[in-house]
Amino acid sequence: MRKFNFLVALFLVVATLSSCVVLSTKKYKSLLAKQDSLNMGWNNSQSQNESLEQRIKRLQADTAALHSQLAALNQRYTDLDANYSKLRSNSSSEINKLSENLKKREQRLKEVEEVLRKRDEATNQLRAKLQQALLGFTKNGLTVEVKNGKVYVSLTDKLLFPSGSIIIDERGKQALTQLAEVLKQQPEINIAVEGHTDSQRINNLGQIKDNWDLSVLRATSVVRFLTEEQKVESVRMTATGKGQYQPLAENTSAEGRSKNRRIEIVLSPKLDELYDLIKQ
Repeated sequence: MRKFNFLVALFLVVATLSSCVVLSTKKYKSLLAKQDSLNMGWNNSQSQNESLEQRIKRLQADTAALHSQLAALNQRYTDLDANYSKLRSNSSSEINKLSENLKKREQRLKEVEEVLRKRDEATNQLRAKLQQALLGFTKNGLTVEVKNGKVYVSLTDKLLFPSGSIIIDERGKQALTQLAEVLKQQPEINIAVEGHTDSQRINNLGQIKDNWDLSVLRATSVVRFLTEEQKVESVRMTATGKGQYQPLAENTSAEGRSKNRRIEIVLSPKLDELYDLIKQ
C-alpha cells in the first residue's frame, strides 16, 4: 500500500515538473480523488483475490473428495464385476446340470410312455383274444371290456352258479376253461377274482351268513377251479369279496339285481418295468 502511494506521489511530482505548471486546487483535489478511487479499486482487487483463493481451495477440496468417491466407485465396480463373473460361471455350471437332468427326465419319460404304450397294446390284444375265446358265452351274460389299462371279464352268477350256491355248474366250468386257456398263454398278467352280490339278505344258506360270505366264497371257488383244475399259476391269483357295495345297477328291480350278482375277473399286466423306471 505504501509503495502504491509513493508511486502516485512520484507520478504527481513528475507530472508537475514536466508541465512546469503549478497545479490548481481543483486539479489537486481531482488527483486526490483518483488516488482514492485507485486505492479503493486496489482494495477491492485484493478482496476479490482472497475470495478467489478461498474458492480455489474449496474447489481443490471438492476435487479431492470427488477423486476419493470415484476411486471407491471404481473399486465397487471391480468387485461387482468379479462377483458377476463368478455368478455367471456358477450359473453356467448350474444350467449345464439342469440341462443334463432335463435330458435324463425326458429320456425316462419316453421310456415310461413306451412301457405304457406296450401295456395298452398288450391289454387290447388280450381283450381281443378273450372276446374270441369266450364268444359263445356272451349271450349268457359274459362281457369283456378295458378300463384303466385293465381287462375286466364279467360273468353273471347265472352263468357260473345255481341260485344261492358257491359250486360252479357245468356251463360255468366251460367258460372258465376257455378263459384259462388264454390266461396260461399270458404269464405276465396278474389275475384278481372279485365276487359281487345284490343287496337282498341271505336266508337259510347254512354256513354262509351274509353277502360278504357269499361274494368271498364264490370268488375262491373260481380261483380254486382255475388253479387246481386248469393249472393257472396260483401266485398270479387273488380272490376278494366285494359284497353288495359295488353295484352296476339299482337293486330295486330283478334285472338290476341280476347284473349286480356277478364274478369279475380283473386282468392287469405286471408293471415291474414301469415301477423300476419311476423309482429312478
